[in-house]
Amino acid sequence: MSNLKRLVEINEKLSAAAKDKTPEELVFTHKGVLYPSMLCSPETFQALDAFQLRADDLLLVSYPKCGTNWTVQILHDMIYTVHGKEPPPLMAMLEFGSPDKFESLNQIPPRRVLTTHLHRDKIPRSMEVNKVKTLVVFRNPKDTAVSLFHFYNSLALLPNYSSWDEFFEYFMTGKVIYSSWFEYAIAWNEHIDDENVMVLMFEEMKVDLEAAVKKISVFFGVHLTEEQILLITERGGFKAMKERSSETHGSVGSTIFRKGDVGDWKNYFSEAQSREMDAKFEECLGGTKLGEMMNYKTHCKS
Repeated sequence: MSNLKRLVEINEKLSAAAKDKTPEELVFTHKGVLYPSMLCSPETFQALDAFQLRADDLLLVSYPKCGTNWTVQILHDMIYTVHGKEPPPLMAMLEFGSPDKFESLNQIPPRRVLTTHLHRDKIPRSMEVNKVKTLVVFRNPKDTAVSLFHFYNSLALLPNYSSWDEFFEYFMTGKVIYSSWFEYAIAWNEHIDDENVMVLMFEEMKVDLEAAVKKISVFFGVHLTEEQILLITERGGFKAMKERSSETHGSVGSTIFRKGDVGDWKNYFSEAQSREMDAKFEECLGGTKLGEMMNYKTHCKS
């Protein structure tokens, strides 16, 4: 069965099952973090704790709707361009699926591309023990919130919100999947200088994807020619991936690759909401290295 066909079947099966669930049943809390119950389970988290990340893995970490699917396709393209072969099926998040998935992950030869939305302290300890290179992609919180709002209202797998105003309050208080964006950022700020961690901004990729591809390849030690970098950049543009989304992700492609714009938040935030998030950002990340990297004033001030 093709990867796309399998993806479509899984999505249809999960969506059908989700229709019989109440909004409360579509999410659950595990160790203080909120997760989508149709995609995650306590049993999978238990199995994940023992999963061994390898020293040569390429680990991508990001909060939901910060460019994960975009970046992981670029990583796959980089690895398999070097080896001159077709990439394997794109793997779902480490925390998604059933516990037996890790048997399949263990069979994948080097170098594996692995992705997760998990908070830093929830990632298997083998990440630190084996000094796994970790790329952390962030997106400004205002655009993240708007994108996550549309994601919630476009999938049967998640509760729907009647209005942006209602969702905003849930986002600000961390009552959304994967809980608080701010707590997520604070934790990674403490490790921003770790030699095995590289933080990359979604906005940075939008401005100069070629430069971003170069930075990623150097960080992971993937040796690419200039011609390969240009090819990956051309194939990896957000617009190009959105146009191929039905081929790579089936019916959910248009939901995953919605707009990818910087500044779309201005179409949703009230002045009061904007000031509230500005104050929260300053409280949590003001004066920090990660806060400076986000260039908040440019991307999040009217």
